[in-house]
Amino acid sequence: MADQTPGTDAPATETLSADSSHGTTAPKTPVVPDRPALEGLEEKLHTAWQAEEIYHFDEDTERAEVYSIDTPPPTASGSLHVGHMFSYTQTDVMARFMRMTGKNVFYPLGWDDNGLPTERRVQNYYGVRCDPAQPYDPDYTPPEKPAKNQRDWDAISRANFIELCETLTVQDEKVFEDLFSRLGLSVDWRQTYRTIDDDSRAASQRAFLRDIHAGNAYTAQAPTLWDITFRTAVAQAELEAKEHPGAYHRYPFTVKDTGEQVFIETTRPELLPSCVALVAHPEDERYQHLFGKTVISPLFDVEVEVKAHGLAQPDKGSGAAMICTFGDMTDVTWWRELQLPTRALIGRDGRFSRETPEWISSAQGQANYDQLAGKTVHSAKEAVVELLKAAELLEGEPKKIMHAVHFYEKGDKPLEVVTSRQWYIRNGGRDAARREKMIARGKEISWHPSFMRSRYENWVEGLNGDWLVSRQRFFGVPIPVWYPLNADAEPDHDNPLLPDEALLPVDPASEVPAGYQESQRGAAGGFIGESDVLDTWATSAITPHIAGRWEKDNDFFNKVFPFDLRPQGHDIIRTWLFASAVRANSLNDSVPWTNTAISGWILDPDRKKMSKSKGNVVVPTEPLEQFGSDAVRYWAASAKLGADTAYEVAQMKIGRRLAIKLLNASKFALNLGVTEAHIITDDAGAEVLTEALDRALIAELRTVVDQATKHFADYDYARALQLVESFFWSFTDDYVELVKDRAYGTRGEQAQDSVLAALATTLDSLLRLFAPVLPFVTDEVWRWWREGSVHSTQWPSTAGLESVQGSAGMLDSLAQVLSGLRKVKSEAKVKQRTEVLTATISAPEATLAHIDAAIADVQAATRSRALELVAQTDGTQAVLVTEVQLAEEEQPAQV
Repeated sequence: MADQTPGTDAPATETLSADSSHGTTAPKTPVVPDRPALEGLEEKLHTAWQAEEIYHFDEDTERAEVYSIDTPPPTASGSLHVGHMFSYTQTDVMARFMRMTGKNVFYPLGWDDNGLPTERRVQNYYGVRCDPAQPYDPDYTPPEKPAKNQRDWDAISRANFIELCETLTVQDEKVFEDLFSRLGLSVDWRQTYRTIDDDSRAASQRAFLRDIHAGNAYTAQAPTLWDITFRTAVAQAELEAKEHPGAYHRYPFTVKDTGEQVFIETTRPELLPSCVALVAHPEDERYQHLFGKTVISPLFDVEVEVKAHGLAQPDKGSGAAMICTFGDMTDVTWWRELQLPTRALIGRDGRFSRETPEWISSAQGQANYDQLAGKTVHSAKEAVVELLKAAELLEGEPKKIMHAVHFYEKGDKPLEVVTSRQWYIRNGGRDAARREKMIARGKEISWHPSFMRSRYENWVEGLNGDWLVSRQRFFGVPIPVWYPLNADAEPDHDNPLLPDEALLPVDPASEVPAGYQESQRGAAGGFIGESDVLDTWATSAITPHIAGRWEKDNDFFNKVFPFDLRPQGHDIIRTWLFASAVRANSLNDSVPWTNTAISGWILDPDRKKMSKSKGNVVVPTEPLEQFGSDAVRYWAASAKLGADTAYEVAQMKIGRRLAIKLLNASKFALNLGVTEAHIITDDAGAEVLTEALDRALIAELRTVVDQATKHFADYDYARALQLVESFFWSFTDDYVELVKDRAYGTRGEQAQDSVLAALATTLDSLLRLFAPVLPFVTDEVWRWWREGSVHSTQWPSTAGLESVQGSAGMLDSLAQVLSGLRKVKSEAKVKQRTEVLTATISAPEATLAHIDAAIADVQAATRSRALELVAQTDGTQAVLVTEVQLAEEEQPAQV
């Protein structure tokens, strides 16, 4: 009867050990090396897999046959670390399993090579910095060694800088591909892309234009989180809260009509000249009489109003807060909801305006501002504090504190809020209906593990604005718009000039819009190109579209989209996963994939996340060279999805030991005479199993296959591995030891055929069961005695072996006898081959029945002449070995 793998909609798999290569071809004669080893397998088998095209996606397919994976494109800027090996192995394990269930697996890999990380890598590697004002030099060659001082780095044009980015990323990507190949990723290396190549830029720009036309993308002049080091805007999803030293400064505002003093406490005294209001909680009785009143700011003599707002915290500081434009995003909320004026002073360079603002009109106020003009935020703070002290306005000493401050996740200085024009994509941050839609999209996706969905929902519910997608960088996907200039050469941002999609990709910095000439660039009545690029996440958010050839080959796209799986880390649910859901919702009215597998972090021995910035990473080549790829994969596959996992050399050692044992156990079985012909493929063939122990083994194997299949289908590969591994060690340490004597034919041909059939069937299935996790050693053994590759076969099924009836727990019962007698010999300090003259085995009736059914195998394995079986009557469940009489060991003859 046909069998289906649960949860995969996969075509029917074969019987437990049947192979599609069987047909009528004569079984292959096993060729087993004298000294099998793990060394050298990676290179040999990767070459074979490429030549045999095992992992190629067949485009002549139907959607129901496909399993498509939206593989994370690693950032091609430097080096990989063991965290990449960890998460990418987990994805590959599922890809290999799905392929063996009969799915046509679409498993591409891209390189995320645009954006800030690449720019930083290029700057540091070559010792250059991008200066868009510099002309292009077609003969530019970077210095052999970068100057130690960044001020001495070459200032090069944007075009030269981009060329260096292209050159270095290609080199890095080759290194990454070689490492991933060594790790055994079953990627279709024909299906690769780069997030900066022509196809990706065209797709990203097309998606952006579609969002503009649909009203999902818009430009606005608004307060924006800004990193002054990188001179770029930062989105909410890229924020990182860090503990940062600060101090509360207490000083008074003066009520205009009464002279009453209203004290505020702030960590940002330098923003005093940009104050637009004071605010207190509407239920704070201390300030209710002041709401609507005018107060005058110290030092700068600016009149502002006292407002009421629920976000004010009565128990924080004095309870009254200074609203400035802008100190943080709470200021932005107050500014927007209270409809306050904008008095921005800090520019994109992180310095205060060099010109005195018009709202500071008193002579003293203007003189005081002169002390701040052009200063950095830090220097301006020091200047304001000194002015407050000189005017005797600062009450007490500043109270030093540590508080959470927002940083750009790649930056090392606190963010400022700068008013600037930026592009946004609607994501539900300002639209309750859209927010609910995005939460509903999350529920359409199956999450593995399921609790990760709450992180997605919490993020969506906590959004406070739309997605800021423009970046003031160089190496990225250009925002494909131009702006017409009026008679005063001022841009009309509300009516951008958009290119025809057929012309994509375009670069507005070097190309002109339809109907214009290059001579009109920057001229009155002409145009100006958008100089910003898209946030790298805006392109990464459409990796299913890029890999799936969206709008380039729609037949292909419909065969893979929505994708079946998005694997990724839990730390970028708020960025990559959510952004992808936003784009698929607006572009396709769909989810981008139906399943998402969320991996955890790799932790160092101190249980801290490994990251290059912390300097606690392990270079992948180290464990690969020391333990081998299968061992590293074993460590990765032993961890459940979503679980943060420590980097454990001990676990890799266990994986290596497992791989070596698989080599040696397979060699032993095949040297006994096991061949493909001995594999049981149907109920009729199962009649060869004449011995109770052999039937019990196959019955237990059948359970293991069923359970492992279910766990894999549920994305619980770690549980499947644990189950298969436990059975394997029982098979090698107990079953093989029990049947050695019979396998050599000492009890006749029928008994020998029974054990050879059990060995062949079990070995065949174990190789398939281990194949997703240990692809190299399993394929090596497979090729000793079978045609083709284990990775071209189907996942084992129990169909056709239902007639094999075995006693549940029999192997465990016999293992307890083996263990008991081995222990006796060890304690007696004699060799394990020492003969047992007599021994008493006491156990429950059911256990004794197991032992009695295989008593000949037990006696042969333990070299026992007589074993007395005694039923326990005291309720003890364990097998007890007592009254053991051992033969005297033969002494070597004296010469």
